[in-house]
Amino acid sequence: EPSPDLIVHAGRIWTGDAQRPYAPSLAARGGRIIALGSRAEIDRLRGAGTRVVDLPGGFVTPGLIDAHAHLTMLGETREQVDLRGAGSIDEVVRRVRERADRLPAGAWVLGFNWDQSLWPGKELPTHELLTRALPDRPVWLRRVDGHACWANAAAMAVAGVGPETPDPEAGKILRDASGRPTGVFLDAANNLVGRHIPAPTREAVRRRLLEAQSECLAAGLSGVHDAALDAREIDVLRELDQQRALRLRVYGMALPPGGRELEFVSQSPGSAGDRFVLRAIKMFMDGAMGSRGGLLFEPYSDDPGNRGLLLTDPERLESITEAALGSGWQVCTHAIGDRGNRLVLDAYEAALRKVPTRDARLRIEHAQVVALEDIPRFARLGVIASMQPTHATSDKRWAEARVGPARIAGAYAWRRFLDAGARLAFGSDFPVEQVPPALGLYAAVTRQDRDGEPPGGWLPDQRITLDEALGAFTAGSAFAEFAETRRGVLRAGMECDLTLFDRDLAKIPARALADARVLATVINGEVCYAAAAAAAPDR
Repeated sequence: EPSPDLIVHAGRIWTGDAQRPYAPSLAARGGRIIALGSRAEIDRLRGAGTRVVDLPGGFVTPGLIDAHAHLTMLGETREQVDLRGAGSIDEVVRRVRERADRLPAGAWVLGFNWDQSLWPGKELPTHELLTRALPDRPVWLRRVDGHACWANAAAMAVAGVGPETPDPEAGKILRDASGRPTGVFLDAANNLVGRHIPAPTREAVRRRLLEAQSECLAAGLSGVHDAALDAREIDVLRELDQQRALRLRVYGMALPPGGRELEFVSQSPGSAGDRFVLRAIKMFMDGAMGSRGGLLFEPYSDDPGNRGLLLTDPERLESITEAALGSGWQVCTHAIGDRGNRLVLDAYEAALRKVPTRDARLRIEHAQVVALEDIPRFARLGVIASMQPTHATSDKRWAEARVGPARIAGAYAWRRFLDAGARLAFGSDFPVEQVPPALGLYAAVTRQDRDGEPPGGWLPDQRITLDEALGAFTAGSAFAEFAETRRGVLRAGMECDLTLFDRDLAKIPARALADARVLATVINGEVCYAAAAAAAPDR
């Protein structure tokens, strides 16, 4: 037979295959794995044209797949002011001023990733300091969860938002005691101001997607599930795929046009491309817990009277799911709070009774706070829990204050989901969190932040093993996109998607997982990213 195109030797190859969990070497040809075995066995297959990647002491996994992320938003944030880690409103204002000084006169100042839980008092902001700093230029800043935005007076004036502006359905304008908008908008209310921001050009969308792709490949991702694609993003991704400029595998969740969801899902998804597949739709049941929009049965422990926001009528979600199942669409619904998650499970269960299918693979995105009695329903209904480990280590500062000690037992509960037999697919929700999946592995195994806090981990009984975390980022994510027969594990016949680390993740202390460096990312047998240390001439 022809010789392999690629041979990889490493200290350890973690296959994800229970029949053969580890191997030292593998060979691939035509984008598929043809053999795993000892170094000597695989070296015997080598031919004159074989590329050899040799990483003594390195660690190789099936290509890691982020099951919930936002590519265009990631590229967009690289062009905005980054407020991650800002410890006060004054620090936010300073960064915004610096950004404004580099922009043309009158241009909007856009930013992202502010988090009031890091500030003294931990209260949501008001527009006054932003307005005082930049009275003549609109400012629009997205909170870290993406569900709350903060405007100055100039931005609200452009949008025509004032005391008389009503709250939209499924959204909220925060107001002071006199009824005047404070400058913070929640969920659907964000569109009141956001729709006035000049829309990016098609070229800008393309540029942002390619920038995000480069960052993902360097972080070791072979695939991403993009969790909210509009029509133009879908069009650009298809074009990039056709032009072979899309190297990353992208599984898309379309955002159906508001009010026309049933019409959208009545048509079949159509054929898949080479690297871009559009087979899912994204729905929203509630908001986010950080901005107290996640839908709860009982009020927030730190905000009596507030039970969060209902963004989609449950009966409508049931109808949309029923229609989607009939046309071949997968439904992925954002749900954060315990009531939000139950309403989605109820809608899914009702739809499945009407359209029985053995392979619906319905998903709940985040499944962040779930009533303990609802966790087994995920397994019983075959609903995939698409979760993000780094959310737990970011949210631990305030999560229990939001929901109290009883409800926190069902929060970020990966161990309980696995023990109940539910399928997990792990991601990051970038740019809400950072891109590298190594951070997710670290969070899943330790439940600690980068400083090692708290000792022993936050809610440590919900920690999972490294093998389980790797499985959720590989086979779990592949299953969630109907691709488990092609990737997610390493065995002969599977597509050769690989993530190559500089150290043996199975041997290092758990606290060192976050520091693991990606040396290469291989997709379909092609080295799509190689760090300098892995770019030496082949042997």
